[in-house]
Amino acid sequence: MWRYAPTGADKADETAHMTDVLTTAQALVEEGKIRAIGLSNESVWGASRWRHLADTLGLPKMASIQNEYSLLCRQFDTDWAEFSLIEDVPLLAFSPLACGLLTGKYAGDVTPEGTRRCVSPDLGGRITPHVFPAVAAYLGIAARHGLDPSQMAIAFCRARPFTTIPIIGATSVAQLEVNIGAAEISLSADVMAEIAETHRAYPAPY
Repeated sequence: MWRYAPTGADKADETAHMTDVLTTAQALVEEGKIRAIGLSNESVWGASRWRHLADTLGLPKMASIQNEYSLLCRQFDTDWAEFSLIEDVPLLAFSPLACGLLTGKYAGDVTPEGTRRCVSPDLGGRITPHVFPAVAAYLGIAARHGLDPSQMAIAFCRARPFTTIPIIGATSVAQLEVNIGAAEISLSADVMAEIAETHRAYPAPY
């Protein structure tokens, strides 16, 4: 986001490329090789263009969008949310635990043995001077309300006004059980209010 510069794109070239992809997808659907197609790490303009071409040319529509989304990364909350709702394109939210930051295992800027941070010290750019205060605030909310922080983070994603399907990952059965357990969690109005307040204080920590 911080280095994004929408320059140099040629609308005609982009449109030709998209049309080629959709036409190929149509052929693959007809051959029974795929059922649907989706997007990942796309922009709102790109997603709307894909949808426009599908509608006007009678080609397959993008069934979903897989973008990052979590308590710490909420770029989807504005114009993306509008697109997702109006066009009925669900969000497949990757990294709903922010590469483990929202579990609390890195709290205090530590690096436990065997964790992802051992091989990716900055967690793909997510370690910044702002991230640990934000993490501490969210961990505090979970503690005050007797919630597991991972389950709170995943339940938050599921509670959005647009359709959101969190993509969970685990390196142990115990982690998987915790993550799946988030399906049974409904966040109270008080929890959501504290999350909103924290988001205003730390809107984009990485």
